[in-house]
Parts: sequence; structure tokens; C-alpha cells
Amino acid sequence: MPAVSSPQPSATSQPHHRFIKISRYIYVFREFSKFSIWTPHVSFLQSLRRLAPIPSPSFFQTLDIVAENPDKFRIVGLAAGSNVTLLAEQVKTFKPQLVAVRDESLVNELKEALADMERKPEIIPGEQGVIEVARHPDAVSIVTGIVGCAGLKPTVAAIEEGKDIALANKETLIAGGPFVLPLAHKHKVKILPADSEHSAIFQCIQGLSEGALRRIILTASGGAFRDWPVDKLKEVKVADALKHPNWNMGKKITVDSATLFNKGLEVIEAHYLFGAEYDDIEIVIHPQSIIHSMVETQDSSVLAQLGWPDMRLPILYTMSWPERIYCSELTWPRLDLCKLGSLTFKAPDNVKYPSMSLAYAAGRAGGTMTGVLSAANEKAVELFINEKISYLDIFKVVELTCEKHQEELVATPSLEEIIHYDLWARDYASGLERTSGLSAVPA
Repeated sequence: MPAVSSPQPSATSQPHHRFIKISRYIYVFREFSKFSIWTPHVSFLQSLRRLAPIPSPSFFQTLDIVAENPDKFRIVGLAAGSNVTLLAEQVKTFKPQLVAVRDESLVNELKEALADMERKPEIIPGEQGVIEVARHPDAVSIVTGIVGCAGLKPTVAAIEEGKDIALANKETLIAGGPFVLPLAHKHKVKILPADSEHSAIFQCIQGLSEGALRRIILTASGGAFRDWPVDKLKEVKVADALKHPNWNMGKKITVDSATLFNKGLEVIEAHYLFGAEYDDIEIVIHPQSIIHSMVETQDSSVLAQLGWPDMRLPILYTMSWPERIYCSELTWPRLDLCKLGSLTFKAPDNVKYPSMSLAYAAGRAGGTMTGVLSAANEKAVELFINEKISYLDIFKVVELTCEKHQEELVATPSLEEIIHYDLWARDYASGLERTSGLSAVPA
């Protein structure tokens, strides 16, 4: 894959004279009554009386908010991959109409766990069950949070049924953007960002006219190795990469934060969501994770969204927008800038974080390349966590996979082609483990 010597532009080295358009796929959430949520482990649909807050891609945080707002939410469906115990507990608590279990062998176990319920939900097994949850007739919108392309088919099914999307997973646009966005436009489906960085951008552009944006600035914590010298990275162990300084997240996203692949993927997502050219999207290291992203307008003003590093906030805003929902400071601590102290920033090190060059190059290549980048990274992180390859080999695996894909890149892929190359990238990346150029995690 062609190297990108300068993965992001300098704010001072060149003028920004392109106009960034607010994406036509972002529509106003006015009045709607029902929506659904997808989380990494359990996916569910919810019914609303009004616009209402939804917490985060994290299952537990999401259900906490639902429980705090019984006047605003009614869950109508739940879906899980294999965690039947957790699913059964939530079914008993929230009493959905429809339940799906992706692992069909666990259906009987779930039925036994729900045997004492007076009003039992309908249970549909397999991937088809998850799709049925996504297009439940009582749902109008879904929040997508399933990691990887596993959530792509259910999301597409929901769009085809005219259900609005609150976007909490990256792959829907990174892999599926060339297919998903035209489909959303065709079905007049609303897409709103529900992760912290893109929600911050979305909040900052409220009230701005089309063409008012000049630059998007994504903030990054810098991850576990932001203070490590580059020459020490060859010694990284899995436990080191899982020590995020600010956020409490799953293993995969924590490693992505360490490599900065999460930010590279967010650059691609920002391109699709907001219509921004890659030259107009920048990354800055902000160790405190208080400013979640910024935008610069044509008159050089910079607007920022601030808040504690709490993943409940962006989904709350996404689902309550254009309203603001009151949250008790007992469960939602308020930000005190005087007690917080200083906020600092620095440019990311392109040598320490080669992920940026790879992401910008993949984004500019477009088509199926962005999905291949994401899938290769996911497989490489899995290999690293399982101690099959070293930390630095994550970058090698992704680069080699993307280079190989240049031979077969599809500029305007179908859904089938997106899924095909997602699987191809995982298989190719996995095969690289056996090459002599890679090494195991140091003991």
C-alpha cells in the first residue's frame, strides 16, 4: 500500500479552502416513538414515548439508562450472541416481545432459563433472529454497536425497513459506507453518530450552515504508550497495551487506542459522516480526554465539546437530539474546569503511530480498502492478544493485507463484496502469522 509521508495536514502549512459539507445522511430526529439498540454482546430494541437518552455501546451502561428512564423507554426486543445467562436476566427485567440468540445451540438453554416467566417472549435463533430484532415492526430506529461486520447485515435490514440509525459501531461506515449511505438516502433513513468523537463534532456543528466548516480535529488520548519512547515498543506485552490511562473499555478497542488505529478508523468515519475531505481531518493527542473533538469554521473560530470521558454522554445526546435531557449529578458528575486543571495537546508521532498513515492511505483509496483495513486490524489485534504476534507486528499485518488488496480493490462494492473482502482480509491477515517476518509477543 502506498506510504503516506504526512498522514494529516498541518494547520499552518497550507490553507484550508475546501468546504466540508454536513452530510446529507444526517437528518433531524424529530418525533419518533420507537428505536432499537445494538450492543457488542446483547442487542435490543426500545420503545420511546418521546426523544430520550440512550447510554452507550456498553450493554450495562445502556440498560442502566433504560432503567433510570422507565417513562421514556420500553424494550421490545433483545438479541445476544452466546451469553444466555446475561440475556435471560435482562429478558426478565425488561420483558421484551422478541428475543434472538445468534448461537442456535443455546436456544433450549434460554427457554429453560425463562421457564418461570408468565409472559414469555418469542425466541428466534441464529443470524436471522438478530435481523428480525433489527427490523422489528415496533422499532423505528436502531443504535448499532456490534463490533466488526457482524452488525452490517442487521443494520442494512433495518435501513431497508426505513428504521433510523444511531451509529455506535465503526464498521457500518468504514466497511459499508459506499453501500450503506446511498441505501440510507434511498430509504430516507436518518444516521446520527453515537460515539464520543463524532458526537462531539455533531454537537459542534449545530446551527452552522452548510459549507461553514473548514477543518475537523479529532482528539486522541494517545493510549497506553503515549509516553513510551519508540524504541521501547518492541518490548510491549499484552498487559501493557491493555492499560488505558483514561477509559475503561474492552480489550480490542483498548489495543486500538494504544496503536491509534481507533483514531485512524474515526478519520474514515468522519469522512463518510460529514463529507469531509481527508486533508481537512486532523488528529491531535489530548491526554486528559476532556475535549472529545473540535471543528474549525471558515472564520478560523474553533468549537469544542467538553465532558468527562463517559461513553453514556454521546449516545444520550444522539437519542435526545435536538433536545437536552436533564441528568442528575448523583449519577452524572458535572465537569468542574477549575478543579480539573490544565488541558494539554501535542501532535501525534507518525513513527510511533504508523496506523495514521495506513488509515489515511486506505481512506483515499476508498471502496473496499477501508473495510479491509478494519478487518485486518481486527484480526491482527486478536493475534496480538492471543500472543501470536508482537505489538509492532499489528502494523505489519495491516499494511501487508492492504498492499495485497490493491490488486482486487472494488471502488463501488455491493453488500456481498463488502462481506467477501472482510472475510478475505481476516483470512489473509491470519495467514501472515506463519510468515518469517513476524514474531511472537516478548516473554
